[in-house]
Amino acid sequence: MLTTRFVDGAPCWIDVAAPDPEGAASFYRALFGWSYRSAGPEGGGYGFLERAGRIVAGCAPLTGDRGPAAWTVYFRSSDADATAEAVRRARGSVPAPPVTVGEQGRSAVLADQMGASFGVWQPGKREGLESAGEAGSLCWAELYTPDIARAAAFYHTVLGWETSAVSFPGGVYTSVSPQGTGEEGAFGGMVPLADDPVEAAENRPHWLPYIGAEDPDAVAARAAELGGRVRMPPTSIPGVGRLARLEDPYGARFAVLRGDPRET
Repeated sequence: MLTTRFVDGAPCWIDVAAPDPEGAASFYRALFGWSYRSAGPEGGGYGFLERAGRIVAGCAPLTGDRGPAAWTVYFRSSDADATAEAVRRARGSVPAPPVTVGEQGRSAVLADQMGASFGVWQPGKREGLESAGEAGSLCWAELYTPDIARAAAFYHTVLGWETSAVSFPGGVYTSVSPQGTGEEGAFGGMVPLADDPVEAAENRPHWLPYIGAEDPDAVAARAAELGGRVRMPPTSIPGVGRLARLEDPYGARFAVLRGDPRET
């Protein structure tokens, strides 16, 4: 379960990189009610998206080393440099090596063997997000990958994750959790890319963050009005909840969810 009581291997931060950070902030303000606060003159254009005064995400200007507009999910690490080295040894890649972010912590952007990008955050003064697991904040994360077994082995090696098979009407879902936390620590899952026509259309392995929403239908409709795209219309899944997959006006993918993904 996603909370702000972060442990190693758990999601602790998300940010969106866009060619127009002000435009992106405006989109998410209208969609989720998030406000924007600059990280200051030393932040390099980085800013914080907040809900009710608590940070729910970051917002960054798109730079050449980050590729197209995208959301990135960051996982907590007690040693970002060691995690980056573990990724290299596991035949992943390190698009953005670890860097120190003032006194706040140490950050890196990595990629697994199949090319799905993710981040790690080694906390200093900042542990991570100030809100998670509730409406308007990160509540789940999914990896769309061509090879579940290979991905599970990779992330177990570099982040210590454990996986478990969860049955639900229509199939079996692979959930993931930090080592030693069991099912109560589940924060996301892995989905075979080929089995999901929506995500397989572009055949690009990736992480997809889910934002909690009390009314996914209204959020999806509003996203379209604001110039975004509905990639999968609001859908109810027994034992999971109601969800929709969306894209902001710059092409960054995300999803919204009402319900607890751990329910059976």
